[in-house]
This record gives sequence, C-alpha cells and structure tokens, in this order.
Amino acid sequence: MIIKLLLRRHRRNPARLRWYRVVYRLAYRLGLTIWERPTPPADLVTLVEGPSALRPRRALDLGCGTGTDTIYLATHGWEVTAIDMVPKALAAARRNATAAGVAPRFIEGDVTRLHDLGVGDGYTLLVDFGCFHTLPEDRRPAYVTSVSQAATSRARLLLYGFSRPPKAAPMRADLTVEEVRQRFSHAGWELLSAERASAEALGIGVRRADDRFELWCYQLQRLSS
Repeated sequence: MIIKLLLRRHRRNPARLRWYRVVYRLAYRLGLTIWERPTPPADLVTLVEGPSALRPRRALDLGCGTGTDTIYLATHGWEVTAIDMVPKALAAARRNATAAGVAPRFIEGDVTRLHDLGVGDGYTLLVDFGCFHTLPEDRRPAYVTSVSQAATSRARLLLYGFSRPPKAAPMRADLTVEEVRQRFSHAGWELLSAERASAEALGIGVRRADDRFELWCYQLQRLSS
C-alpha cells in the first residue's frame, strides 16, 4: 500500500520526489533486501585474484548495500569508496568493515551525483551490482556521465543487472545489452563482454531467480582519452 501511494505521488509530480530513494529505505526497513549476497561475484574475484588480476588501486562501489564487495576489495589491497543512499545499509556496511579489519570510505548519496558528493576521480575499478538497472529513465544519462567522470583512462566497470524486471518490483529493474552498449559507448566506454550470471550461485534469496530475472554481467573499459 505504501509503495502504491508513492507511485501515485510520483506520477502526479515526477520532479518533486526521487521516489526510488524512499523505496530502497523502505525495503531495508522491512528486511526485503533480496539482492544482498554473502560473497562477491565470480567475475569480480577473477579481476582481483585471477591470472590477469588488476593492480590494486582506487575502486568505487556504486550502490554498495551492506558492503560485501566493498569489504572484499578492501581486504585485497584496494582503496575503496562506497556509495549508497540508504543510511541503514551504510550503518551495516560500516559495522561489517570494522569486523573485517578494513576502513573503506563510505558516503551517503545518489550515484547520479558523484561530483556533488566529493567522490573525486582516478578510479581504475568500478563495481555496480544492481544499482543502475533500478534507476528511472531520466536519471540514467546522469549516472553514465557521473561514473565516466570518476573513472580513469582504461578503467574497468563491472555492471550487473536483470534483463527481466521482477513483476512485483515497485520501480524499473531491467537492463539490456543494447542499452548498455549505446549509453556507455557515447561516453567513451567499450563493452568488452556481456554474459549471463547466476543469481542463485551468488546466494540471492529468490526461488528460481535465474529463470525469472536473468541476471547479466557486463564488463566495460574506459577508452584512452
């Protein structure tokens, strides 16, 4: 009922309320965080520990949630900045980081406004697990611009999103190969790969998640300027 009221309010005046902020805060309050995972995705582990592992430098975790990927990167020598708009999620992430003995920088804010948050630039690895695909249409260009400004030349972006939005989702939650290629190529990124990922293997707590949602992993690289 609360979500339906928010949707009606958004349709009457889309500019007045960034309603996805409210939806996420409500989800954490109710414990409906189906995207939370106990371990980092295999593709990230390969980039960090694989045979062609990236050199640990600066990493940016976009929509970090309770910090699973942030903490993983920090424990492997990366200087990590993590962004989320939900105070409850960030509080949990800070506790988890302290327990793991690492001290990443956590910032509360909107990933489409990284410059305003003082995030800075010079990031060689950027990770987005299910953040971009929930942004409304009018905020997606700002996200691409914001992320591109934070990334270095030859930076790597690991982007995860559903190709089939959950039917009960209160907001958009879908992403296609065509959209990723089009939006990011205009901002100076090359799409290196687009592959199905296993949500169930990652521990996402939704029955038959792979069949119902189709999680995809996109790897992109910033072109040399």
